[in-house]
Amino acid sequence: MTIDAHQHFWFYTPERDTWITDDMAVIRRDFLPADLEPVLKANGIDGCVAVQADQSDAETTLLVGLANAYDFVKGVVGWVDLRSNQLYDKLEVYSQYEELKGFRHVAQAEPDDFLMRPEVIRGIRQLAAFDFTYDILIYPSQLKAALHLVREVPEVNFVIDHLAKPYIKKQEITRWSNWMGELAKHPNVHCKVSGMVTEADWHGWSKKDFFPYLDVVFEQFGPDRLMFGSDWPVCLVAADYTQVKTLVEDYVAPWGAEVRQKVFGANAVRFYKL
Repeated sequence: MTIDAHQHFWFYTPERDTWITDDMAVIRRDFLPADLEPVLKANGIDGCVAVQADQSDAETTLLVGLANAYDFVKGVVGWVDLRSNQLYDKLEVYSQYEELKGFRHVAQAEPDDFLMRPEVIRGIRQLAAFDFTYDILIYPSQLKAALHLVREVPEVNFVIDHLAKPYIKKQEITRWSNWMGELAKHPNVHCKVSGMVTEADWHGWSKKDFFPYLDVVFEQFGPDRLMFGSDWPVCLVAADYTQVKTLVEDYVAPWGAEVRQKVFGANAVRFYKL
């Protein structure tokens, strides 16, 4: 299967979705499976992983319901309150849903030490009992905390969303690269080749802007721990789906068909057990 390992669905709500600012007006509307399905078909993608965008139990319920209704939605990364005293019981209930593969918290919106906090680590550690994965959504300033987390919880499989959002527009790479290299030393840590266009100049990016960052993650993680994600529909503020996919395809092309197959599907299938 060819898999998009990272995209979102939502019913747009202005009161809730305040993160969608005026300059992102193109995504101020509903985005649902019926919108994505023809786009995936046009781009030769067989299935996708729907990732939470809202921090609520209702979000997880919505995404699981959509995955039930649409066969091409192969897996869900939901949200759960990692600091809840009832977390284990909640995970036990969630473990009954085959489509639900793991969880994510919008840690990029939290203080830099969020992933180092004992109550957060304690919660993420509990995911292991149910073989749930954890998506790490952070900015480069939070990489130190992410490294602490993965060192503390070797029993959970992690994936770093969007290459940890390096400052591509500013062409800053060294400190980010050093931290990513430390994270990559842990074999349970994977990385999504996703979300890059929104970290660049939305209206003036070119492929060469991204290749130095792709060089880093391909060298550090290798082709067995990287997976393509479109970050649709968020990507639409800077590029259409085909542009996002082509960007990664062009980079991967010299690596050959086997590596392309891993990055565009096999790794995601293995990681999320799709």
